[in-house]
Amino acid sequence: MESWRAIRFLGCAMTKPYSADLRVRVVEAVDEGATRQEAAERFGVSVSSAVRWHQAWRHEGTIEAKPYGGSRSPLEDHAEEILAVIEEQPDLTLDEIVAAMRKRKIPGSRTALFRFLERHAVTSKKRARIGGPPVAAETGRAIFDRRGAAENFLVDLTP
Repeated sequence: MESWRAIRFLGCAMTKPYSADLRVRVVEAVDEGATRQEAAERFGVSVSSAVRWHQAWRHEGTIEAKPYGGSRSPLEDHAEEILAVIEEQPDLTLDEIVAAMRKRKIPGSRTALFRFLERHAVTSKKRARIGGPPVAAETGRAIFDRRGAAENFLVDLTP
């Protein structure tokens, strides 16, 4: 019981599936006359796993593990169209791209689009700042004096 609490405390991480070799040995043991419970005990797996593997073998003819982990974004179905919009107008903001997606009936949120662009390594370059208040080089933030007015100089923040 104590180990279960430790696992629960650390968070549930999906474990790797059992090897195909082990699955084959369990199914073969059941086919040779062992009960599912005996086969599970012999190979150190749960009875429910032995039952599921044998049922899958009988009904589907396969004992391979199902794919696990990750998910697929619905935006991937529209990848070419989204990337074409960005290629046509590379200076669009995320909100403008989402608006263009809605016009084309492409589902997705600003966050989903941001993650899509990260996966596809689409970046936007920041333009050089022309005019406006001076900017601190390290933070990219405007420098203001105590009254809130922008200073007319840049502070060198390098050591």
